[in-house]
Amino acid sequence: MSENLDLVRSIYADWERGEFDSADWAHPEIEYVSADGPDPGAWTGLADMAENFRGWLSLWQEFRLTADEYRQFEADRVIVLDHYSGRGKTSGLDLGQIDTRGAWIFHIRNGKVTRMTRYLDRDRALADLGLRE
Repeated sequence: MSENLDLVRSIYADWERGEFDSADWAHPEIEYVSADGPDPGAWTGLADMAENFRGWLSLWQEFRLTADEYRQFEADRVIVLDHYSGRGKTSGLDLGQIDTRGAWIFHIRNGKVTRMTRYLDRDRALADLGLRE
């Protein structure tokens, strides 16, 4: 179980430095889900995940995800409560001026992330899992 937590911590270590280009942790047929926000949907495979990530990142300057808390949830799932920062390239919006508490849920099998779900609304993520802060 701790291997899964360690894997997710290593992913976030890169993301906290603004490094989003590595996906060696992902299963080739990973399911990537955006549960809420402006672009909800689901995509399958590394290429689709990368395209979605690039699209999101292209909107921001100095975008970072920072973990607030890691929680092991069942043997094969880890939820990370996080917040994000950056500035809109077009709008100039500083994400620090709004509530940016989100969450990611990682499903892991055989040392690879097989599904990850992004929530921009942390409360919705916790409610969907039947958890409370």
